[in-house]
Amino acid sequence: MRLVIARCSVDYAGRLTAHLPSAPRLILVKADQSVSIHADDRAYKPLNWMSPPCTLKESDSSGHTVWTVENKAGEKLIITMEEILHDSSHELGVDPGLIKDGVEAHLQELLADRMETLGEGWSLIRREYPTAIGPVDILGRDADGTTVAVEIKRRGEIDGVEQLTRYLELLNRDPHLAPVKGVFAAQEIKPQARVLATDRDIRCVTLDYDGLRGIEDDKLRLF
Repeated sequence: MRLVIARCSVDYAGRLTAHLPSAPRLILVKADQSVSIHADDRAYKPLNWMSPPCTLKESDSSGHTVWTVENKAGEKLIITMEEILHDSSHELGVDPGLIKDGVEAHLQELLADRMETLGEGWSLIRREYPTAIGPVDILGRDADGTTVAVEIKRRGEIDGVEQLTRYLELLNRDPHLAPVKGVFAAQEIKPQARVLATDRDIRCVTLDYDGLRGIEDDKLRLF
């Protein structure tokens, strides 16, 4: 992990164009070569980012350090650094991943075993399907054979929708899986999260934990 704090401006050129004027910001470069730019006013969402696979090239322009981050589609994130305040690198090693609380982990087990809860004819591909940014809770197929990524939460909030959106962006790059649809499943889904999910064409499902537990005993399962 490389951490850079710099006064910089940022330009994005791709499907859309965007500009961040000069200001102090935190720039993260991860081992997968993804780059994200952060301000000091939000907990989880960067101001702009480039997902892997991408390349980073450093150059000089008018006395400033310029980073050009480009992905395979030719989209570019151009970071012009006027002043570098901090630059350090740290080896974090392999992350053990998120340890879910008992209820959330059990919901995943139950839903994976009872995919018909999401729709008749649905089937499981794999639980904890690996991606470059973490495992998808459930990867399955609907009755039409379309791949579906399911993110499971006890309480569904906006950050969960954002997390599923990032998974879908990566999964849809795989020609063996695409197109991949999303399902956001939780015991309770906040109104703001539901609005965001709907806007991104992600289906919301409210899970009945007690109901799922009540139908688990008639099948012998090994987890």
